[in-house]
Amino acid sequence: MELRHLQYIAEIVRCNNFTRAAENLNVTQPTISKMIQNLEKELNADIFVRSGRQIQLTDVGEAILQHSGPILQMFESLKTEINDLTFLNKGSIRIGLPPMAGSSFFPDVIKKFQDRYPGITMKMVEDGASKIERSIEEGLLDVGILLWPVDQAVFDSFPIVRDQLKVVMHPAHRLADRERIELAELELERFIFFNSHFAMHDRIKNACRSAGFVPRIVSESSQWDLIREMVRADLGIAFLPGTICRLLDPNKVKAISLVSPEIPWQPVMAWRREGYQSLAAREWIAFTKQIFAEPT
Repeated sequence: MELRHLQYIAEIVRCNNFTRAAENLNVTQPTISKMIQNLEKELNADIFVRSGRQIQLTDVGEAILQHSGPILQMFESLKTEINDLTFLNKGSIRIGLPPMAGSSFFPDVIKKFQDRYPGITMKMVEDGASKIERSIEEGLLDVGILLWPVDQAVFDSFPIVRDQLKVVMHPAHRLADRERIELAELELERFIFFNSHFAMHDRIKNACRSAGFVPRIVSESSQWDLIREMVRADLGIAFLPGTICRLLDPNKVKAISLVSPEIPWQPVMAWRREGYQSLAAREWIAFTKQIFAEPT
């Protein structure tokens, strides 16, 4: 027994006529009659009582019709859902956003995407790039913001912005009047770091080691605004992207360019190279890629 058998029987009963049912189903009357005969042979039981011009069901036919209603209704619901997903009237996306990249670049982008696709649910997971990377690999997130470079054997990506980290310090700091600072000059400073879930944690630490010292980390946080406030309270110095530094009040916190070496901050939108991507996730990738490719 196939789904079309249930559809044919239900339509014959609804029309109370084989010919009209065949017309509604876009098949010939002999075709529908032959299908019923074959099904009766398969079941070894009659489905319709063949007497007079009225369409009557046997007990077997009544049982088939009784069960066919919910089955056909579920099938129609499935077709509707598939249609909605195909045309992006519904769906969901799991997106990993580090706090800085999320607050700096994505509120307006998310608004534009939701205006175009109001039926798509967007689940935002705010965390550091290192943890987001693991979550994408494990399939817990569809896409997310990572820091370049990424493992191109595992991830596809496109750039969001290309920026550099700056040194952030209290206005009364001994180096606050400088335009540029070499990393080695900060050897004796107290450092406020992002925690280990953030890719910047290890990158800054490795840059310091390359400059000849191990940074003295006095505090760690997952929030850039808390780090800013700790710097404002003169608890230590920190590193923030130039994009974020433009938002700082220079009377409370000074941001100074870092040289020898520069530490790049290049967030990218990334997703697994292999594996299934939902239609909604693919549309998010294409949508944001176009936006971030536009001149700003």
